[in-house]
Amino acid sequence: MYFKELPTLRYPSFLSDKNSSLDYVDAKNLFRRVKLREDLQSIITLFDKYEIPEGFRPENVAEELYNTDQLDWVVIVCAGIVNIRDEWPLSNNDLYEYALNKYGINLNNVHHHETIEVKDSKGRIVLESGKVVNKEFKLSYFDNGEVKTNDLTKLGTNVVAINNPVASVSNYLYETNRNEKKRNIFVLKRGFLQQFLDDFRSIMIYDPSSQRVSKSVIKTENTNLTMP
Repeated sequence: MYFKELPTLRYPSFLSDKNSSLDYVDAKNLFRRVKLREDLQSIITLFDKYEIPEGFRPENVAEELYNTDQLDWVVIVCAGIVNIRDEWPLSNNDLYEYALNKYGINLNNVHHHETIEVKDSKGRIVLESGKVVNKEFKLSYFDNGEVKTNDLTKLGTNVVAINNPVASVSNYLYETNRNEKKRNIFVLKRGFLQQFLDDFRSIMIYDPSSQRVSKSVIKTENTNLTMP
């Protein structure tokens, strides 16, 4: 459906079976590609947060949101996706096959280490989870309250030390986490869909010029013709 919306580029035929140098070939103008303006992406009233369900493709999302799978390209454009292969989440089965092919027998080996969340005695976060560190990472901080955990050791007045507040992340878990982050996208609210389509089609119209055949067709210079 997206390619149907693109205007046409008419260029001289270089096919071996052409009848004359005046033969032209029509093709969709892929150079007319558009992307959502960054300032529009920041207007929260236009979009909803959406979590892509397991196994859903863009056409499934479009069917659910707009009652037609033909508007899958609207989902992709509004999500800011350029490379659908790399930026759309894989299904669980496809993810496992991808990770297995990538890591082989090292699938469950440690990819890296990350911090675990640490709070002080008053429930305040002193160390956020998910920060990449080495496995020997240590933490010390001031705490004015009474510490009651076996993992902590008091070092003098109000100083707490924690050895290795880290967790190992396997290659497979790393790929799983990376894939899950791709599930959260922004989608255009249905009430703005028609305006979006109208604006998109307006952008696809060619400006008046000597090469323009119609609003949706433009002809390139015929380099097959030579001056006498």
